[in-house]
Amino acid sequence: MPPVIVTAKTAENETLIIQTPTSGLSLQGRIRIPGDKSISHRALMLGAIASGETTIEGLLLGEDPRSTAKCFSLMGAEISKLNAELVRVKGFGLGELQEPRDILDAGNSGTTMRLMMGILASHPGRFFTVTGDNSLRSRPMSRVVKPLLQMGAQIWGREGNSLAPLAVLGQQLKPIHYHSPIASAQVKSCILLAGLMIEGETTVTEPALSRDHSERMLRAFGAKVSVDPETCSVTVTGPAKLQGQAVIVPGDISSAAFWLVAGAIVPGSELTIENVGVNPTRTGILEALAMMGADIELQNQRVVAGEPVADIFVRNCGQLKGCTLSGDLIPRLIDEIPILAVAAVFAEGTTTIRDAAELRVKESDRLAVMASQLNRMGAKITELPDGLEITGGTALTGTDVDSHTDHRIAMSLAIAALNASGSTAIHRAEAASISYPDFTATLQQVCG
Repeated sequence: MPPVIVTAKTAENETLIIQTPTSGLSLQGRIRIPGDKSISHRALMLGAIASGETTIEGLLLGEDPRSTAKCFSLMGAEISKLNAELVRVKGFGLGELQEPRDILDAGNSGTTMRLMMGILASHPGRFFTVTGDNSLRSRPMSRVVKPLLQMGAQIWGREGNSLAPLAVLGQQLKPIHYHSPIASAQVKSCILLAGLMIEGETTVTEPALSRDHSERMLRAFGAKVSVDPETCSVTVTGPAKLQGQAVIVPGDISSAAFWLVAGAIVPGSELTIENVGVNPTRTGILEALAMMGADIELQNQRVVAGEPVADIFVRNCGQLKGCTLSGDLIPRLIDEIPILAVAAVFAEGTTTIRDAAELRVKESDRLAVMASQLNRMGAKITELPDGLEITGGTALTGTDVDSHTDHRIAMSLAIAALNASGSTAIHRAEAASISYPDFTATLQQVCG
């Protein structure tokens, strides 16, 4: 018997109500997920600053990539109407972006703001103002402002240049070797993008290698990029010449993660998620679920436009088991920790998540919000300074919960509701559209 899934909308927000049956629920089917958000952002940005035309197939149509497209259109890029089939980007050429006549609004997208800062700062003589929504204006930007200032950038912002709105006056920057205190693809990518217009080598060294979509795509567009895995260092040699390319965006493993966990925890479920990007710097979710005993299989593995892709099959095989997630694994599953917390609630024993303090400065404090909202449903979760301690095996009961306008929270709570008794109302569920506009429709599909 399928659950009753109802969306209640008001002028201000949306509530997703999930009424689960007392028995008989299982998830079945094949799922096509949205395009990878990280790759979609980078394809739009590099297409805009490259010479010639870039074509993008499979672009994510969420709000965040739309913010990126809007910003670069204001600076002179010609971007066709966004759709998943084919987007055309006519770039202005590296170093030729126009000074916009309006403020650049990154919306809710930290990736848009942080990566774009490296491009803006390296264009001498142009002035830019960058802002975002209430959430983004509270998120730390000093992590990219600090290295850019070391390169000679001129940037002004709130609270000691650490918060947006930010004003940027482009400069002729100098190359640096930056030792990042955190493993962050956004920080790394910002610095590499700034280094494209600089004579010489710009290097970023991280505590652990973060996702490498920027390195792969920069090479494809013609930049000289080298990686030293032993020292976790990446170097770009400038000045670069970028040429427009044909980009095919695979499905986003961060979106697939919700169905992987759903298939693993709902009895009798069998799901296949098609065309998922399985870049090794992003597959920490697969390793974590394997540690918990999930039955997951990669099928039809291939390489598409330089990115490894596969179909992923997941089957419920009984109760998961608790484990410890920490260290170098965390940067490779940082966005998936909210849904992994849901998996841990239904696992036998205790799951401990450490080294994830970065989650406190995402769209919400994801550690605090996941703990509070799942505990409202009956979970036993204790916050740690840098993670969570989750005692599994406690039955959940449906109740009112809130996404805190965070897309990953909204979708994680919906998956938790599938295994909760009674009715769960997820307030501000419209946040899911930021990265997964069709999430509710797919939920209804797999529930029959």
